[in-house]
Amino acid sequence: MRLLALIAARGGSKRLPGKNLKQLGGRPLIAWTIERALRTSAFCDVLVSTDDSAIASVARERGALVPWLRPAALATESATSAAVARHALDWYERAHGVLDGLVLLQPTSPFRSLATIRRGLALFVEADRRPVIAVTHAVPPDGSGWWITDGLLMPSPDVGADVGASVGNTRVRVTGALYIIAPCDLRKHGTSYGAGAVPLFAEDAPDCVDIDTLADWERAEALMASDERLNAEDANW
Repeated sequence: MRLLALIAARGGSKRLPGKNLKQLGGRPLIAWTIERALRTSAFCDVLVSTDDSAIASVARERGALVPWLRPAALATESATSAAVARHALDWYERAHGVLDGLVLLQPTSPFRSLATIRRGLALFVEADRRPVIAVTHAVPPDGSGWWITDGLLMPSPDVGADVGASVGNTRVRVTGALYIIAPCDLRKHGTSYGAGAVPLFAEDAPDCVDIDTLADWERAEALMASDERLNAEDANW
């Protein structure tokens, strides 16, 4: 099976400026995800899509494929992750042949484990290439999130509502750590983040880290200080 790992990293970030190159544990934030993807040994390539030449340079130094800088139209606040993924997918298949799956790895989730990635890939195969999205039971205090209905992810019809709970469904939060989708589904539905995906439960605290603000960054640093696995060369981490 031919799988492409895609890491999308814009240069602009209003809430935490320069976060993709900010040093976390002695290396740029984006390096964590690049190195994890390369160590998985499951991808035909690890491609970084960025509009920033400094990010591109660091990504190449770390072993990623960075064949171009992302078009300006796909580097705005309003550009969707699906549009960025479609751009990278179309280019890659024209240049390197047909893929069976696209694996989106956000650089803001630096601590996802090798085991989580591998479980996600196995689930993608077992589910006949239905989309796979990493989730956790730890929903935000406002009760927002998605429902699992008949084993598949469905958006909540009303934030804070108990519609799904009344029929025994489960509310979950998408962690952002891992999205897997078949190229045909991305092109057909125009989204990598939609209803009907298979949930991949990733409950370990590091897997659920998603850095978007300074407070998130500080929590990530605190977790590094308390969890020795994050600095170990453990094959499963």
